Amino acid sequence: MTNQMSMEFDSKSENESFARVVAASFATQLNPNLEEIDDIKTVVSEAVTNSIIHGYQMGEGKIFMECKIEGNDFHITIMDKGVGIGNVEQAMEPMFTTRPELERSGMGFIFMKTLMDDIEVISEPDIGTTVKMSKRIYG
Repeated sequence: MTNQMSMEFDSKSENESFARVVAASFATQLNPNLEEIDDIKTVVSEAVTNSIIHGYQMGEGKIFMECKIEGNDFHITIMDKGVGIGNVEQAMEPMFTTRPELERSGMGFIFMKTLMDDIEVISEPDIGTTVKMSKRIYG
């Protein structure tokens, strides 16, 4: 079984919860348990929030989300065309944040790595960031 959806939305904090619900709703086709749904909601929240706060520095922009089901695998891609990440490895370190004045914990990528089976971050300064994640749903 394969199915895919994509959407685009403004980089506004109120759209973070919308993206969470859309991704979780799409994943229900795989009959996930509550923990798997919570994991999906959490990683979408983290990735979208990163795009809003870091990618667009709380300014205007578009965030793109794609969800894809392949067999029992659920894939999520979150992309922005913001400022990008100069050093992805450093950004993925625990407690690292470029916005300490906003009291950011620096744990977003750690949560994504912990809750998903696979994560790939592709970023270029002044071009944007793409976060690709996947999780096997055992339902």
